[in-house]
Amino acid sequence: MTAQLDTATAPPSARRTAARRLSTRVGRVRELGIVVALALVVIPTAIVNPRFIQAQSLRDLLLNASIVALLAVGQTLVVVTRNVDLSVGSVLGLSAFLTAQQFADHPGTPLLAGIGLGVAIGLACGLLNGLLVALGNVPSLVVTLGTLYVFRGIDYALAQGRQVNAANLPDALLDLGSSRVLGIPVLVLITVVVIAVAAVYLRSYRSGRELYAIGSNPEAATLAGIPVARRTLTTFVLSGLIAGLAGALWVARYGTVDAAAGTGLELQVVAAVVVGGVAIFGGSGTVAGAALGALLLGTITSCLVVLQIPAFWQQAIAGALLLSAITVDRLLALRLAKALRTSEGTSHA
Repeated sequence: MTAQLDTATAPPSARRTAARRLSTRVGRVRELGIVVALALVVIPTAIVNPRFIQAQSLRDLLLNASIVALLAVGQTLVVVTRNVDLSVGSVLGLSAFLTAQQFADHPGTPLLAGIGLGVAIGLACGLLNGLLVALGNVPSLVVTLGTLYVFRGIDYALAQGRQVNAANLPDALLDLGSSRVLGIPVLVLITVVVIAVAAVYLRSYRSGRELYAIGSNPEAATLAGIPVARRTLTTFVLSGLIAGLAGALWVARYGTVDAAAGTGLELQVVAAVVVGGVAIFGGSGTVAGAALGALLLGTITSCLVVLQIPAFWQQAIAGALLLSAITVDRLLALRLAKALRTSEGTSHA
């Protein structure tokens, strides 16, 4: 009875705070669920093959997931605004090939300048996507599905069947893909830094928090004075920028690059984001959860290889996880909405 009276007499700001706390608690439950799923996957595999949890195996696991996790950060920024970027795989491929070509054709190119080229290419691609979606009012699914093929077509046209090999790349770039700091791969550390920066932006900056408002209700966000078009444009630019960075790091990681680099990666990224608890309909989710989703999917793939399970089960399991995540997300959203309506009803009683 006292709790009901407290809710009823609470000011609107207090009720909004309670709603945010409830939403945050739901998000933490999702992320905890991913950690539990990771344990359920890793422990049986380690029992069958103890080498799976050796230091080198764990480093390889983190390295394999780092590129997808990096792309998942940019995708999260887009998805929370009720949009999607299906072009990230093609943006990665284009930036990867042009970055590798720059280093191969101009051996004296500084490391940061070459990586900066890849980032700039990704930024330009993201800007095009953002302009078409935010200013052209074209659905993001249509735009990015189109640019997925456009960017990949440009990649193939520029490559003309060429392949850049590790022998043509500078040692400094290849060292970036294999070097460690305190035993942790540098690529993993770069991914962690990007995740941390994005998490702080979404949590602590007004423009970051406004992305959730846009995803929850774009019309209400517009009426509240939020610059929806500008924020949407920003998310696509950031997604492209991160995909460009991922393309440059792809070169450092694998050494050999052709026009097919990153093909099909966009589906893995979307799956990682949704499995990681980011609502496909926008308005909720975290970059940490998306990164954990990428790690979970990568771990499952590695476990299936170790257990010698046929490769076609990898896609089947990923699809099942995606459907499960969407179902759980919908159920949690309905429960959250019911809790908020109950709170509002009590406050008006």
